[in-house]
Amino acid sequence: MLARRSALKIAGSLLLALSPSVLALAQNTAAASGFPPADPKNFTATAPSKATVEAFLKLSWGYDEDRIWQVQAIQTTPAAGVSKVTILVAQKSNPQQIAPVTFLVTPDGKHLISNDLSMLNFGDHPFDEPRRMLEQRANGPSKGSADKKNEMVEFADFQCPHCKAAQPVIARLEADFPNVHFVFQNFPLTTIHSEAYKAAAYSVCAAQQGGNDAFFKFADAVFTNQENLTPQSSDVTLGDAATAAGLDPAKIGSCSYTAAAKKAVDDSVKLAEDMNVNETPTLFVNGRQVPLSGVTSNQLPYDELKKIIEFQLSLN
Repeated sequence: MLARRSALKIAGSLLLALSPSVLALAQNTAAASGFPPADPKNFTATAPSKATVEAFLKLSWGYDEDRIWQVQAIQTTPAAGVSKVTILVAQKSNPQQIAPVTFLVTPDGKHLISNDLSMLNFGDHPFDEPRRMLEQRANGPSKGSADKKNEMVEFADFQCPHCKAAQPVIARLEADFPNVHFVFQNFPLTTIHSEAYKAAAYSVCAAQQGGNDAFFKFADAVFTNQENLTPQSSDVTLGDAATAAGLDPAKIGSCSYTAAAKKAVDDSVKLAEDMNVNETPTLFVNGRQVPLSGVTSNQLPYDELKKIIEFQLSLN
């Protein structure tokens, strides 16, 4: 379920343009395109530099060799320290079809703001800080490699239909990337899902009492029977999921009301908020947010998602 604000707009959304839910760029080959010359008069801001913008684009868009771009302007704005960046984007296979992309860069140079007010990390190394944050604080149940050298972190809500739809995609990623450390983090969207927090607390206790294997069996059972996560039947549904995981449902239920279980859920929610997660499911690969929801909504082929992840892992 898209959370806390409306769904990202397909057309004109910079988050979709700058996250890898569209074809991306590998190198600046503007000479091969129909880009008009960039006017030096449009580079009035001292920061970010053109080199920083291009470094950001190469890290964000470097997985697809068909896309080309040109930094067209880096301008001052009426807001002190805020710069406006304009980029022209095209494809090598269709260089005459040019699309403009604009965004604002914050005074500290660490974030960009899109036209729909989405915020992304920015700079020469935009994924380093979120990667460190996840390595230190993403301590949910895990699968795959014990080594965090390469790590995928999913933020999900047990009552979110899109999260349920994403589970087969996650399973394919786990099979295709067996050497990656995969972590599940609870992000219950309590304003729209009445039983999500309770399900998250149950899952914390399932992991505490049964370990990682029990947690993922519990999670599978909850997602399978998600339609029964209602105020009238959630206790039975969650208890049945505990039983399916080989756990005592009474013990799991009692544990879910403890301060320790609630703190674990709250800590995971705080991490999601600190990572600027605004929808579920959200997936990070080595600190980079990738468009998992694009696959579940049929906006992005799985093979394209896999290509993005392979590129990101290759940067390690």
